[in-house]
Amino acid sequence: MLDVKRLRVLREVHLRGSFSAAAESLSYTQSAVSQQIAALEREAGTLLVERSARGVRLTEAGRALVSHTDAIIARLAAAERDLEAIAGLRGGTLRVVAFPSAGASLLPIAVARFRDRHPGVELTLQPLEPADALAALKAGDADVAVAVDASFQPIEDDDLELRHLLDDPMFVALPRDHPLAGRTRLRLEDLAGESWILGTGARQCPDTAITLRHCLAAGFEPRVAFQSDDYLAIQGFIAAGVGVALIPDLGLVSTRDDIVVRELRCAPHRRVVAATMGGATRGPAAGAMLDILEEVGREWAGERAALQLVS
Repeated sequence: MLDVKRLRVLREVHLRGSFSAAAESLSYTQSAVSQQIAALEREAGTLLVERSARGVRLTEAGRALVSHTDAIIARLAAAERDLEAIAGLRGGTLRVVAFPSAGASLLPIAVARFRDRHPGVELTLQPLEPADALAALKAGDADVAVAVDASFQPIEDDDLELRHLLDDPMFVALPRDHPLAGRTRLRLEDLAGESWILGTGARQCPDTAITLRHCLAAGFEPRVAFQSDDYLAIQGFIAAGVGVALIPDLGLVSTRDDIVVRELRCAPHRRVVAATMGGATRGPAAGAMLDILEEVGREWAGERAALQLVS
């Protein structure tokens, strides 16, 4: 029988690339990590880690074992959550991860509502970019992940169950003294000659892909003046006249006085979703949070739509 604690140690060695880094991550001594790996190799009956002067790397058997470890740990976590459910959500834990702009807008409402309904459940919230949030969920380090995708780049993973929370429309942000600032609604074609501020284009968030796709559909390739993934920083660059940008509604909860935000005709949007592991791995606390997130998503979308009609 393989020891789950030792499987965790093997996974850390794989992720960190050395016994010393794994020891630091686990708050173990390096000697303890080495002993745990040696014991796991005896249990497995084969060599799992190759040691050399340049470091360590997993053997084919070690890599195969690690590939099953995340699922094993997730299943054990689900078993613990099921036991907690016996108490009718009067105890236990719930770990939520969410991308930062959702963490500053939707999640405060959802967390307050969850704690009011289930005060005995210990709830934690960690901000993570969408790709990292989903990775944490699959690794068993989170129970619910709030992420975003684009309709043309949907999250596709058979291990996950997704609930659509809302569509997050994107708006164009301009310097207050921009010639087009007086208009209430713009077309992307109106901004073909502008300098643009885009995200870094990393895998983390679909904003950049959405902007590029819609600009190209409007007949131009945006001239990139600067790149940033921080919405407040982007607003600062816009105010300084560096360029214009598309910013999603959730990123505009706090807006500077020296920029203007205008609607776009046929505005692009990103989809906000809540993800859990599929099947029996989802605990009752996660299910309760999903229901609350759906409530908050509907309310948020309705309130923002009403606000736009008034303005």
